[in-house]
Amino acid sequence: MSAQSIRAVIGKGFGDEGKGLAVDYFSSQVPDTLVMKHNGGAQAGHTVETDGKRFVFHQLSAGSFRHSDTFWTDTYYPDLFKLREEAEQFRQISGYVPNVWCDLKTNVTLVDDVLTNMLFETVRGESRHGSCGMGINECDLRTKAGFGMTVLNVLSKSAAELTKWVLDVREQYGRQRVLEACGGKGKPGTNGSRDALPAQAEEYLELLQSKTVVENAIEEMQRSASEYVRLCEDVGAFLKSHESIVFETGQGLLLDAENQIFAPHVSASRTGLHNPVRLLGKYGLALSEVVYVTRTYVTRHGAGPLPQECSKEALNITERDETNVENPWQGSLRYARHGSVEEFMEPVKADLRELAEAGTKPDQTGAKVSLMITHLNETNNRILLADGDWELERFQQDPRVQKVFDGFYLSDFRDAVRRRGK
Repeated sequence: MSAQSIRAVIGKGFGDEGKGLAVDYFSSQVPDTLVMKHNGGAQAGHTVETDGKRFVFHQLSAGSFRHSDTFWTDTYYPDLFKLREEAEQFRQISGYVPNVWCDLKTNVTLVDDVLTNMLFETVRGESRHGSCGMGINECDLRTKAGFGMTVLNVLSKSAAELTKWVLDVREQYGRQRVLEACGGKGKPGTNGSRDALPAQAEEYLELLQSKTVVENAIEEMQRSASEYVRLCEDVGAFLKSHESIVFETGQGLLLDAENQIFAPHVSASRTGLHNPVRLLGKYGLALSEVVYVTRTYVTRHGAGPLPQECSKEALNITERDETNVENPWQGSLRYARHGSVEEFMEPVKADLRELAEAGTKPDQTGAKVSLMITHLNETNNRILLADGDWELERFQQDPRVQKVFDGFYLSDFRDAVRRRGK
């Protein structure tokens, strides 16, 4: 059976736009919804509040309260070591754990990826890239270098085989990454001591030499994979068996791996239509709707440029963000206004070119392009642009906006989503 609807939920900014809210909403519309996690990994933090329950989803889909199954594509990098904690925390709140499916070619993040990521950022000091310390970039580099480990590998090989494999990769690949991270530091000096490194970096170096760390990680990865994850051998047939498919994207368009404007402070993954369009194309499927999500203002975690940056107080935002609390890797959430209308629209128009390049323009497939605007309650139904606070109606009726978007979804974030046409 062909999917009744196939949507891609995409953040328009740097992340934290409300994608979890969007995925939860669309999952609630059709009981048989499959949610596809297609980029990044455990770094996602998608908050859903429903029926008095609140949860921040990382590897389980944001449609989990609606009993939607989660699917990890072969462009997603799950962290099996962290999966159990999330699954059991969700079980405590909901009473169940949703099904998690994955492609046979889905590669996993390893503990060495996380430790190397943390090592790099620690040594960079004030020149940090703004990584969340979850090892996604390291996993991507290692996998593309030919040292990938799949979920299938985790389930089909013995713990001893997997441990030996990781230790071999340390020698063949990881050692060089450690040297690159240290920038020549961390090597024994003439007196047998190391050149100066931050104390925390020394701890990561020790862990990256420990066999016990690998053994413990492999044990937990195999346990989690066997208890929570199901392999999917025929992805095309599986996708076509669901009435609804929702692609849940991590991070936002401005952090796309190929966004040169904000490099190197970007993600290692593609955060727009690239992955969904190509995956669907392999199985003769196409999107029915693309939903871009934005707050009425802009937020950003971590280091890197943030045009129009200002204080939270300057935007008159008084509500406390319970999800995006300060952390040692990315600091506090940063705030800004959107740029001009043209600047607001440019990332969306650039992303939609993926459809054109794949030969699946919206006017050829019937796919709609929509905008979900969240946190309207915080700005009194205004969009905060560089040239002032625009009333919602004015923004929606602007010809430059109308030319791209077929409709709008509006939300006060914690309240129900409401649909509005042009």
